[in-house]
Order: sequence, then structure tokens, then C-alpha cells
Amino acid sequence: MANVNIRNLPDEVHRAIRIRAAHHGRSTEAEIRVILEQAAKAEGRVKLGSHLASVARDMGALTDEEHALIERVRIDAPARAASFE
Repeated sequence: MANVNIRNLPDEVHRAIRIRAAHHGRSTEAEIRVILEQAAKAEGRVKLGSHLASVARDMGALTDEEHALIERVRIDAPARAASFE
């Protein structure tokens, strides 16, 4: 797992996160992980492949069987950032 350092975090933000963590019964660090995960994996986010498949299906370009095939082979793992090293 990666480590992240956050510099110059305003005291009032840190305090609010500490209070939120206590309310949820978590450590401040665990609360920050939850906040970041929720922000990165926002509910209702439309994935490009899903959008393109729905556009094609709406245009009549895909049959239901073709769409089902695409759904079966879709990779559900989150995308990784490109590495240029």
C-alpha cells in the first residue's frame, strides 16, 4: 500500500476529521482512508465502457446478447495510473 503525507492541513480541518473519526469509532488515520476511498470511488460514477455500451445499445448497434457478452468479459478492477518509468 502507498503512504501519503499531507502538509499544511489547516487545524480546523484536522479537528473536524478527528471529531468525525470519533463519531464513527475510528482512528483519524482510518477516517482519512475512508474519506479518500469514498472520494475516489464515488457512487453513481459512470464508467466509460458502460456509457459507450449504453450509447451503442440505444442506437441499435448492440443486441442484448452482445451487450451481455461485453458485461461478462468486463474487467471490474479499478484502473491503475500509467507508469512511465
